[in-house]
Amino acid sequence: MEVFTSWRTWDAARADLAASDIDLDRLERAAKAAQRWHGDQRRPTGVPYVEHLLEALEVLVRGAGVTDPAILDAVLLHDVVEDTPATLADVEARFGPEVTELVDWVTKPPAGGSGRQAKRAAKAAYLRRLRDAPREAVLVKLADRASNVQRLYQMPPEFQRRYYAETLTYIVPLAEPEPWFRAWYAAWSSEFAPSQ
Repeated sequence: MEVFTSWRTWDAARADLAASDIDLDRLERAAKAAQRWHGDQRRPTGVPYVEHLLEALEVLVRGAGVTDPAILDAVLLHDVVEDTPATLADVEARFGPEVTELVDWVTKPPAGGSGRQAKRAAKAAYLRRLRDAPREAVLVKLADRASNVQRLYQMPPEFQRRYYAETLTYIVPLAEPEPWFRAWYAAWSSEFAPSQ
C-alpha cells in the first residue's frame, strides 16, 4: 500500500508540483487560506493539521492523478467549515461557488443531540448522504479518508476497529467507480485489518 506523507509543508508540495500543469498560484491561495484558518490545530495523531490537508492533496495528485483545480482547492479546504470559525460564505467569497459546493458536501453537520449515540447517528447519516454527492466531492472525501486511514495504526485499538468498520461500510463503496481509489482501499483494507 502506498503511503502519502511526503508533503508536510506547502513549500514541499509546491516544489514537487513545479513541473506539473497545475495552477500553483491558485492552489497556493487555498493552501495559505487553510493554514490561516486551521492555525495551530493538531490532528489526533499530534501532527499539525496542515499535514493532513497536504496528505489528502498528495493522494489526489500523486495517487489518483487528479488535476481539476476546484477539487484540489476543495481538498485543502475540506475541513475549514467543520473545524474552524470559517463559514461556507467565507469559502465562497474567496474561492467561488464550485469549491464551496464541494466543501459543503464533505462538511459533517453538527450532531442533532448530545451524547455519543447522537454523534454516531449524525455521522452515519452524513456518510450515507455522500452516496448522492457529485463525483468531485466523492474524490475529496476519498482523499480525506485515505489520509486518515494511512495513520490509523497510531490511534487507540477501539477507535481503529470502529473507524476501519466505518470505512469498509461507507467509504470503500464510494471508491468502487474510481479504479485507483478502489485498488488503494483494497490494499489498505487487507493490510490494515485490525485484530478483533
